Amino acid sequence: MLRFFAGVISTLLLVAAGFFVWKSVAQSEEDPIPPAPAAHSAQPEPGPPPMPPQAEERTKEEKRFDRADRDNDGQITLDELYHPRRRAFARLDRNGDGRLAFEEWAISTSEKFAGADSNRDRFLTREEYATTAPRRRSPSRRPGCNC
Repeated sequence: MLRFFAGVISTLLLVAAGFFVWKSVAQSEEDPIPPAPAAHSAQPEPGPPPMPPQAEERTKEEKRFDRADRDNDGQITLDELYHPRRRAFARLDRNGDGRLAFEEWAISTSEKFAGADSNRDRFLTREEYATTAPRRRSPSRRPGCNC
């Protein structure tokens, strides 16, 4: 077993030595690398190169905090934290009692299914299911957005 490992190591050393010999022969051939062309100064440079765009200094968490802080007072209240979900909850709360019963959720889900099932076969195809995706708001509909 020791002879086997010694043979493998000596083979690897011979291959590495051959590689280095080959590289040195390739570099010493008579085809030297041509010199770099002279700088062409036909056009004078108009000035310093333009500055690259600067990244915004606010972090992702600072932006998220600013979106949640609706009144911009530097503090987030519980009402401000609840604000994005209140409208969605109100749409599901059919009787307006402030509680979401299973029946209210089931009615909403059944109506969504029925609206998507265009051929009324009680199954949704891929195309029908794609119509149930939430609608994305365009930036123009959000007046307070600094996106």
